[in-house]
Amino acid sequence: MAGPTVRRGVTLGLGALWWWAMARLVLTPDAGGLEGAIAAGGWGLSLLPVHCVPKGRAAGAVGAGRWRQAWRTGRPAGAGRSGAATTASPPRRSDG
Repeated sequence: MAGPTVRRGVTLGLGALWWWAMARLVLTPDAGGLEGAIAAGGWGLSLLPVHCVPKGRAAGAVGAGRWRQAWRTGRPAGAGRSGAATTASPPRRSDG
């Protein structure tokens, strides 16, 4: 029970610190490098990919040997004998 409570407290404290730095940067003319560093650091942390999972556990992840096999044989791994992986229409001609 202490784990989530401490985590929420730390998150709230750091969030309040970030908002304080942003408010000081916007509202006071004497804001300095400390406020700028806190604001930039907090914004930079929001760019971290915190919801990433290892490739082996990701839904729809491509197998490790698929691309190697495609390069070796010259066609996609799921393609039949014709080499076509899809049944797309042929390209249109531009002669009119």
